[in-house]
Amino acid sequence: MFDFQRARTFMVDNQLRTSGVSDWRILARMGEVPREEFLPEAKRELAYLDSVQWLGEPRRGRFMPAPAIFAKLLQLAEIGSQDTVLIVGANSGYSTAVVAGLCSKVTGLEHDAALAESARDTLEKLGISNATIIAGDISALGKDRYDAIFVEGAVETVPQALLDRLSDIGRLVALVREGGVSVATVYVKSDGVVASRQEFNASLPALMVKSGEPEFVF
Repeated sequence: MFDFQRARTFMVDNQLRTSGVSDWRILARMGEVPREEFLPEAKRELAYLDSVQWLGEPRRGRFMPAPAIFAKLLQLAEIGSQDTVLIVGANSGYSTAVVAGLCSKVTGLEHDAALAESARDTLEKLGISNATIIAGDISALGKDRYDAIFVEGAVETVPQALLDRLSDIGRLVALVREGGVSVATVYVKSDGVVASRQEFNASLPALMVKSGEPEFVF
């Protein structure tokens, strides 16, 4: 039988720590959450490889990020224990499950209704009670604002409608495409003004929201 716990420990020690992930809360949380539960049964033994895992057809644009790049991006968000957090493009719910252990409340926004339902079921199975998965786009969020927003997938631009969801001193982390590369970018809101800084080059598939089209309408 495949030893998922051993694979999880190996992931933390040999992928996350060696990639510059030093936030002990992220390391501990990713060492706890059973990543395999968020993949189809046939792919579970691949859960801890340092690579993107597609959820169904690649052209549908739904995927689980490689552990190291996910953790590095998450570290940029500087999520606190009292924060409310939004995950845009929650996919099968793994990122939402990880963040749930770092914050007060997390909402995962997922355009694919079937995938959103699957994410809800898995989170419930794992007993994660401070996480919510919403199927739809930004308009489905009501008027809520968030201390941190994490965009799961590369985008051409971050829309103003999403930046408007930040609370004051809120942070948004996204991979923004510039030419042939994607750059991890942090947006910070202060006194109503949003400033950004670039951190490192990285690679994730595009955030796709319908019919395989790479566009960002969340």
